[in-house]
Amino acid sequence: MSRPAPHLSLEAVAYRYGPHPVLDRIDLAVAAGERVGILGRSGVGKSTLLQLLAGLVAPASGVVRLAGVPVRGPVPGCTVMFQRPALLPWASVLDNVLLPARLSGRPGRDRAGCEGQARRLLDDLGLGERAEAKPHQLSGGQQQRAALARALASEPSLLLRARGLTLIVVTHDLADVAALAERAVVLDGRPARVAADFALGVDAEAALRRRLDPPARAA
Repeated sequence: MSRPAPHLSLEAVAYRYGPHPVLDRIDLAVAAGERVGILGRSGVGKSTLLQLLAGLVAPASGVVRLAGVPVRGPVPGCTVMFQRPALLPWASVLDNVLLPARLSGRPGRDRAGCEGQARRLLDDLGLGERAEAKPHQLSGGQQQRAALARALASEPSLLLRARGLTLIVVTHDLADVAALAERAVVLDGRPARVAADFALGVDAEAALRRRLDPPARAA
């Protein structure tokens, strides 16, 4: 049985920063609606890979494709969340997620619906028990997930696992990948290549710790 064509793919992609090779012959295929976590040590090229997928930088060689079409610039409909989550420090996690709805005036019309949708997003992202916490009480990875929940709340009728969203997470934190992804891709080497690519099961974080050797886990 043939597999469906990938929604997003890299084919033998290489990238150089000046004279320095960063990524070498990266092959990666991501299906529509798939949630992929990309792991690797600091400086291995994870953020560069994310920018290549989003069309923010061009590869030195190889091709990035979206729905089979080569990417020649920023990918339409692609939202990139960079490292700084920019949460309101005085507001709870729940209030941060409710911010897009408040800016649109929705809570005045449907406060219960807005809050229920925000709490479902937090549950989806493994933050349901942290809804009343302030940003400084969260780990860095949890702050990133709270920022993701806020971004998703701008489309209030859809939830992460019901929306067919293609999600690529770049992180050092195994807990983030376990909470958000169904598949893990590990980058390693100089220049970096795909060192491992595997599906995550029910106990995703334990599976990650079993599969990753210490150099690949290092932050």
